[in-house]
Amino acid sequence: MLQRREVLVASLLAGGLAAARAAAPQAEDGRSGSRGATKVLRYPFVAAETGFDPARINDLYSRVVTAHLFEAPYRYDYLARPTKVVPNTAADMPEIGDDFRTWTFRIRPGIYFVDDPAFGGRPRELVAADYVYAWKRFFDPVNTSPAYSAYKEEGALGVDALRDAALQTKRPFDYDREVEGVRALDRYTLQFRLAKSRPRFLYIICDNSLYGAVAREVVQHYGDAAIAEHPVGTGPFRLGAWRRSSHITLERNPGYRDLRYDAEPAADDAEGQAWLQRYRGRRLPMIDRVEIAIVEEGQPRWLSFLNDEFDLVEVPQQFIDQAAPGGKLAPYLAKRGVTMDRYASPDRTLYYFNMDDPTVGGMTAEKVALRRAISLATDVRREIDQVRHGQAIAAQSIVAPGGWGYDPNYRSENSVYDVARAKALLDIYGYVDRDGDGWRELPDGRPLVIEYASTPDARSREFDELWKKNLDAIGVRLRIRTAQWPEQLKAARAGQLMVWQLGYTAASPDVQDGLQLLYGPASGGQNLPRFRDARYDEIYRRMQALPDGPERLALLHEALAIITAYAPQKYNVHRIVTYLMQPRLQGFRAPLYGNQFWQYVDIDEAAGPAPR
Repeated sequence: MLQRREVLVASLLAGGLAAARAAAPQAEDGRSGSRGATKVLRYPFVAAETGFDPARINDLYSRVVTAHLFEAPYRYDYLARPTKVVPNTAADMPEIGDDFRTWTFRIRPGIYFVDDPAFGGRPRELVAADYVYAWKRFFDPVNTSPAYSAYKEEGALGVDALRDAALQTKRPFDYDREVEGVRALDRYTLQFRLAKSRPRFLYIICDNSLYGAVAREVVQHYGDAAIAEHPVGTGPFRLGAWRRSSHITLERNPGYRDLRYDAEPAADDAEGQAWLQRYRGRRLPMIDRVEIAIVEEGQPRWLSFLNDEFDLVEVPQQFIDQAAPGGKLAPYLAKRGVTMDRYASPDRTLYYFNMDDPTVGGMTAEKVALRRAISLATDVRREIDQVRHGQAIAAQSIVAPGGWGYDPNYRSENSVYDVARAKALLDIYGYVDRDGDGWRELPDGRPLVIEYASTPDARSREFDELWKKNLDAIGVRLRIRTAQWPEQLKAARAGQLMVWQLGYTAASPDVQDGLQLLYGPASGGQNLPRFRDARYDEIYRRMQALPDGPERLALLHEALAIITAYAPQKYNVHRIVTYLMQPRLQGFRAPLYGNQFWQYVDIDEAAGPAPR
C-alpha cells in the first residue's frame, strides 16, 4: 500500500529519473537558458480563488497565492523529507520557555515590504510589530476570520479580551492596546506568552499562507475589505494582474532581499541532493513571473499541458492511465522529456452533514442512524476505481498519510460499505416507504430528501452520479444543489448547505488542524458541519497541550471513535497526486506542507519545448 511520497520518489529514482531531471548544466552567470530571458511559470488551478487577505481566506487556492506574497517567521525546508521547520524572516530558531508557554524570536533586520503608495514613497522595513498586528487581525470581528478559532485555541494571553471588548462595545478593535500574549519587545523581537503549554506552536508561526506579516499602513490605506484585492507583503512575489475566477499573475518582487537557495535533503535522497548541488547559492526567486489560469474542467487542463501551454499540471484523474499507466510515466511523455512527481497527499476527502439542518442534523438516535446509513451506503471502492481511476487510498479516519498518528493498519467503521446494514438502520428508526412509491419518508411521514452541494463541472458530475447510485440503493431521494465553488464555500460557512463533499490538505505534519474541522468553537469557520460535543472538545484541548506520545495518541483514538459514532463527517479517500512537468521546468518538488515552491524552481527554455 502506498504510504509516503518518499516511497514513490524512491521508485522513480530507481529508474534514473532524478539524474535526468537534475543533470542539465547551468550557465556561468547562474541562470539556465538564455541570459536575461524572462522566466515564466504557467500552470492551472482546478478551482477559483476567493481573495488574498490572509485573515479572511480558508481555501487552498487562495492560500497557495498568499504563501508566496507574505512571509511568516518560519517555513518548511523545501527539500527535507521528513519535513523540517527552518527560519524564514526570523534570524534563528525560537527561544522556548515555561513548558512551551513562552516563545521568543528575533526578526532579521533589513527585510522590506513591496513598495506601495500606502508607505508614502518610503521603504518600509519589516519589524516585530507587523507580526503582532497580523496576529490581532485574526481576532478582529470585522474580519470574520475562518482561522479565528485556531488562533484563539493557541491561547495568547489577552488577545481574546480585545475581541470581546470590540463585540461588547460595538467599537473598533483596539490594535494599539498592548497585551501580554503577543508583543514586540523591541524593533525586531517578538514574544508570545500562552495560557497553556503548546508544544507544536511552531507549526502555527510557520504558515506563510495565513500568518504572513501584514503592514498596518496598507490596511488603513485601502481598508480591510480592499486588501483582499491589494495584498502587500515581504514575499518573493507580488500580485500583478488578477481577473477573479479566471487568471492570476504574480511578478518577482524587485525589492526582495538577497536570499540564496539552500536546503537539507536527506543523505539518501538522490533527487534532493542533485537539486541542492545544482542550485545551492542561486538567488531566489529564480523565475520572474507566475501565470495561473483557473481551469475547472479536467479535459482542457490535460490538453493544454499536452499542447505545451502549461509547465506543470496535476494530472486529472480521468487521464491518469494516459499519463502514468501502472504508476509509471508513459513512454510517449518520457520521450518528450516530461518528468513526474507522484505521492500520497497528506489530505483527506470527506463529506459532512450540517448538524444544524433539520433533516440530517442533530444528535438524537434517528438522526445519527440516518447519517450512519448514508455512510454505510457510500461505495468508496467504486469511487476509487471508477471516478478516481485508482488514484486514492480508502480513508479510515481524518488522520492524513505521513502525519502524526497515521497508522496504515488502522481500520474503523468509517470505511465499511454495507447496503444491507444501511437499509436495516433506516427501517429500525422509521425511515420507511409509507406510500409505496419506492422512496423512504422521514419518521414523521414527511418526504426524505438529501440535498447535496456540487459544482457545475464534469468531474463533479461523476460524483453526482455516484451519489445518486448510492442513495438509490437504499431508497433515499437525492437533490443536487449546484453553484460555483466560492459560492458553495460562502454558503457552507453560513450553515446553508445540508451535505457537501470537499477535500482538506493538512497544513502541518500534526493532526490538530484536522481535528479542528469538528471542534465546537470553530463552528462556522473551520468546523463547517457545526458539530458540537463536549467530550470531543475536551479531547481537542487536552491534545493541544500534550507532547506527542502514548497519552496523546490514546486521546486521538478516542476522538476518532466519537466521530465514527456520531458520523458528522464521512472520510472517503486520501488522494494519490501525480504532477507532470515540462522539460523546461526544473527543480520542482511538490510541497507536503506550506504551499510554497515558486521561488525554488527554474525555467530553462533551452530544455524545451518538448519534442513531439
